[in-house]
Amino acid sequence: MMAPERAFSIQALRDRLIGHVFVPGLWGWIVPLAMTVLAGVLRFTNLAHPHLLIFDETYYVKDAYTMMQAGYELEWAETPNDAFISGHPEPKDSASFVVHPPLGKWLIAAGMWIFGTDNGLGWRFSTALFGTLAVLLIALIAQRMFSSVILGGVAGGLAAIDGHQIVMSRTGLLDIFLMFFIVAGFWALLNDRYYGRERLARALATLDGKLPDPRLLAYGPWLLWRPWRLVAGVMLGCAAGVKWSALSFIAVFGLLTVLWDLSARRRAGIRHWFVGGILREGIPAFFTIIPTVVGVYLLTWTGWFMTSGGRYRQWAVENPSEAWSWVPYSVRSLIEYHRAAYTFHEGLGAPHGWESSPWSWLFAGRPVLFFYESRTTGQYGCMDTNCVQGITDLPNPIMWWAATLSLLLLLFYCIGARDWRAGAILGAIGAGFLPWFMYPERTMFFFYTLPFAPFMILSLVYVLGRFIPEGSVDAWRSSRALLLTGLFLALVLLVSAFYLPIWTGQMVSYEFWRLHIWMPSWS
Repeated sequence: MMAPERAFSIQALRDRLIGHVFVPGLWGWIVPLAMTVLAGVLRFTNLAHPHLLIFDETYYVKDAYTMMQAGYELEWAETPNDAFISGHPEPKDSASFVVHPPLGKWLIAAGMWIFGTDNGLGWRFSTALFGTLAVLLIALIAQRMFSSVILGGVAGGLAAIDGHQIVMSRTGLLDIFLMFFIVAGFWALLNDRYYGRERLARALATLDGKLPDPRLLAYGPWLLWRPWRLVAGVMLGCAAGVKWSALSFIAVFGLLTVLWDLSARRRAGIRHWFVGGILREGIPAFFTIIPTVVGVYLLTWTGWFMTSGGRYRQWAVENPSEAWSWVPYSVRSLIEYHRAAYTFHEGLGAPHGWESSPWSWLFAGRPVLFFYESRTTGQYGCMDTNCVQGITDLPNPIMWWAATLSLLLLLFYCIGARDWRAGAILGAIGAGFLPWFMYPERTMFFFYTLPFAPFMILSLVYVLGRFIPEGSVDAWRSSRALLLTGLFLALVLLVSAFYLPIWTGQMVSYEFWRLHIWMPSWS
């Protein structure tokens, strides 16, 4: 048993709080960057195809265009798409009622500002860029969580070749931005976990074989300056500025960071670790992250605040209230806008041919067909009797189904082994998945899974890492596990190559297209 005074040496504290210090070295950047380059190639190649507004691009791309012109969204005529893609957009002067915050559309607008508004490269550039950068973050997160450059590379590689992320990165929708900022927020809090534990170890460490001050050990030190939490607040505020579905992630991630701190204080030997953790970590964490989230979220509405013609912008002026006269008109108007938008979301139940229930999402039961056109011999390079150009938002089925199965083992390691990594991944998946069951009558789509799709990959990689024995105690078992893992990853790669034409809208024969319909609900 370690002597009490030695238990509070800096090395002993680091061993308890951090464990083995993983130093990835140069390969820790080479491998993630290589996966990012692969992702970029798959996302940017022929990005302008098809030269159409596909699926919900008809809303978000045109909204982005009018925001560049007016600072807020404008209404359009009944059939504006042909004029828009030909470079002759004609929006109306009246403000449009939209139900998603502005940031994602501003980011789409940035791409159109650089490359023009009359081509797919312009309105898809930003989604491709953020989808590519997300792969880098996923690789770095896995590398940090699993202390392995190889597993980080596997996670980045799976994200790079997954059809779900490829399709959403190549389409001018909002969800890839939401995914990126959620992943970035998690990455920041993961860095804060290690930063905070190092700070705690230094604050408690003693020299010359002495014990820490008993008063310090009662509740633990104050660790007020946590810059990574500020970064997380900015990223999660941006996520909320894309879609409100980020709110569940903000709640779960906030809970996670406090639980990590409570665990650290308990392991450090602080007597009243729970009370001390709540008072000296939980409350400061709340007042670091939440005001930052709110401030950044409000900044995303700058265009609406700085102009006077946006929807609901003059609502408070038109509906004065003595009881709320102390609240600025613009704030009251924004609150009313949010109330109306929430009412719309709550009542959204119109039937749609590609809608799906959350129960089917873990099995990719009903992917979404974004684009489909039939061709005959000689049309647009069709070399068969009947050809198809289509884009389906479908993940790599082998990878996705394996990730779903991995959740069972993840739950075992979370509860049985109390592995914080398993708990964090499950928490993130739950944050993106479970809230949708609160709205059973709402129209929902498979691509709502995108914000937690990276954590499905992390779940799979976690289990793969557990499957491979550490060390060389059993060389035969280790070799067999490596072989099976390699064969599985090779199969995933082959399936991605097989589905790539279906994810990118390439011209294929109708028979080849049908080969990809593995379930009746995919058609």
